[in-house]
Amino acid sequence: HPRDRRPHHRFLLPVPAVSSRRAQRTALLPTTDLAGLRGRVRALAENRPAVYRVLDSTGRILYVGKAKRLRTRLLSYFRASYPEDKAARILYAASDITWDYVPSEFAAYLTELRQIRRYRPHFNRHANATRRSVLIKISNEDAPRVYAGSSVARDDACCYGPFRSRARTAEAVRILNDLLGLRDCAARMPAVFAGQGDLFGPSRQAGCMRHAFGSCTGPCAGFVAEWDYRRRVETAAAFLEGRTLQPLDRVVRSMQDAGDSGHFELATRWRERFEHLEWLVAATSRARTARDLLTFVYRDPGDYGDDRVYLIRQGVVRTSFPYPSTPIEREAFCAVVAGEAARPDVSSGPLPLESIDEILLLTAWFRAHPEALRRTTPYEEWIGSG
Repeated sequence: HPRDRRPHHRFLLPVPAVSSRRAQRTALLPTTDLAGLRGRVRALAENRPAVYRVLDSTGRILYVGKAKRLRTRLLSYFRASYPEDKAARILYAASDITWDYVPSEFAAYLTELRQIRRYRPHFNRHANATRRSVLIKISNEDAPRVYAGSSVARDDACCYGPFRSRARTAEAVRILNDLLGLRDCAARMPAVFAGQGDLFGPSRQAGCMRHAFGSCTGPCAGFVAEWDYRRRVETAAAFLEGRTLQPLDRVVRSMQDAGDSGHFELATRWRERFEHLEWLVAATSRARTARDLLTFVYRDPGDYGDDRVYLIRQGVVRTSFPYPSTPIEREAFCAVVAGEAARPDVSSGPLPLESIDEILLLTAWFRAHPEALRRTTPYEEWIGSG
């Protein structure tokens, strides 16, 4: 209307926001020609064991995967639905796919693990987090925590296991923490040891009720000296390594005292704690023994006759070679085995942090493939035959 002097700002009206989910469905396009990439896979990939890498436009590795039948596995990516399927999300971010053939499925597992560890691809960030097992870990903090988890965290100082039962492991760790007075709070909870606080400040209170119940020494509120707390953590480590039975001894004494004084309900509760810790003693012993038993030479048959031998010690592959088929090759491999056998035994302490994923992989492989154990031989047989 000519009398309406109000300015018109129709060109400044805000555009309705579109949800990221909707934008993904309607706007996001693949970064490469998927039809052309699919054609190259169909033409070049063979149905044999392999490890493949998905790359972006800069050549950076986005994802490392393994396949028993490479062609079938890669073509399945192009049938995945975007954005619901992870395979489709990987493909939409991809610019190229490269691969290397390997002799067998076992070689594919091992090569994939080592390439993930080397390249740390974005889409593999949760890889090998769980292998149907759980670890007991001690954190590297001012007031270390003893806790159960499926993977190695950045602030973990040492790990023990693996254990099969998550529930039993968690309960045993809870009892161990209660007996030793170790904290089980979040890592962000600060530690203030006795003598470190302001003597003239207001009195501090523990962050939870465990201190009041006598099951935590209260390192969050300055109720325990640092040397005392760390001594308790060392006792936990010694217990997990089989060097002491001190926590179990305390449970036995308390159970006997409760029974002798007629407090049978209390004695029953102590009996339950004894059973959980007894299970943990046996489980840690089995884990150490199982790891020590993974020491042998493993002959892995290749799918195309390219057999390999793997020199394995305590669940870690030390080296591998094509299966020695001539006297000279056999003599050379026997010398390698003899050199490994001459090395001093590794202590029965915590698991080596850099090799935990490989130990879990080999443990799972030989558990799932008992026929593979029939293709293993002790070091001594190879040394003697050389």
